[in-house]
Amino acid sequence: MKIRTFTGLGILLVLLGGCNESNESGLDPQKVALGEAFFNDTNLSNTGNQACASCHDAGRAFSEPRTVTAQNDFGAVSIGDDNLSIGDRNAPTAMYAAFFPAFHFDDEAGEGEGSGGLWLGGQFHDGRAADLKAQAKGPFLNPVEMQMPDFNSVVARVKANPSYVSELTALYGDSVFDDDAAAYDAIGDAIATFEKSDVFAPFDSKYDRWLKGEAELTALERQGLEMFVRADKGNCAACHPNVGTGGAPALFTDATFDNLGVPVNEAVRSNPNNPLSAVADYRDLGLGETTGDPSLDGAFKVATLRNIAVTGPYMHNGVFKTLKAVVHFYNTRDVTGALNPETGLPWRTPEVPETINVDELGNLGLSDEEEDAIVAFLKTLTDARYESLP
Repeated sequence: MKIRTFTGLGILLVLLGGCNESNESGLDPQKVALGEAFFNDTNLSNTGNQACASCHDAGRAFSEPRTVTAQNDFGAVSIGDDNLSIGDRNAPTAMYAAFFPAFHFDDEAGEGEGSGGLWLGGQFHDGRAADLKAQAKGPFLNPVEMQMPDFNSVVARVKANPSYVSELTALYGDSVFDDDAAAYDAIGDAIATFEKSDVFAPFDSKYDRWLKGEAELTALERQGLEMFVRADKGNCAACHPNVGTGGAPALFTDATFDNLGVPVNEAVRSNPNNPLSAVADYRDLGLGETTGDPSLDGAFKVATLRNIAVTGPYMHNGVFKTLKAVVHFYNTRDVTGALNPETGLPWRTPEVPETINVDELGNLGLSDEEEDAIVAFLKTLTDARYESLP
């Protein structure tokens, strides 16, 4: 459990429509362009079928297009370069990822006696990559993603492209290719620089426009915002703060980790194209595996809610298809007789039941109308360029 507070002042400011402003990135445009080229280059995968953009599509808020195939049920996870292999987790949006701090333990994070601090930030659902550069280098070598055998092979593909060689040497020095590890680091850095550019963080959702007085929320959306921030209702803002700090826009994540009691996505886990289907009694331990701390087993990063309406399916394993199901899960996970609206069956057992958060979710007492209001509010977090998506 994480103990937090959300101040009454913060609630008042947001309900009054306090103003937020985004900052210019100030990045080297040449490095951004090179990173964008790497990001979209399928030739940097084993058989040339996959790029970073394959799982982080600019047309879908830099998330997985969720192609439904016979191998992949309802598109909960990505299909690898071999057009067959699947992983066990879904690809999160890359938008706003640059704002997560480097993975670290903060002794002062959390509130309340005995909180002892919290792990914060990092990339991937389990925080195992310290920062964007480390994350960018991971998928190339992942055996079920881009499937390159080693980083030397990635560098060799890059060296075969004269334009890449020219750009990398201009940006990182004439000696950048003297050592493959250094060259691979430069490739990751260029991709990370692209992911820090403004295209990944426009901060122009209806909610942002409302804060600036440029849009109006409907009555249902305003009710949803009230449910979102009230500690005696949804209390979503405890983990997804809707007020930024120091005048910055809200990121709708506190960059912490939590075990929400999510069940296994059986359609994914049992799929023979998922290597983990052959691992007896496998459990995804998330942050617990990253840190080696069993008390953190089953905890995953608190995702940003920006563009959440267009980046489903949801949770780290894509087990829920709709926002309604997610909100109902938060509301009724621990309520006897509660049903999953997508299946009509009771909520299934959490994958890691020993460490689930039972204090901030599970029996929130929200009505069906209040759940719908929260969903309506969440849709206002969609950036303008994606508002036409279903």
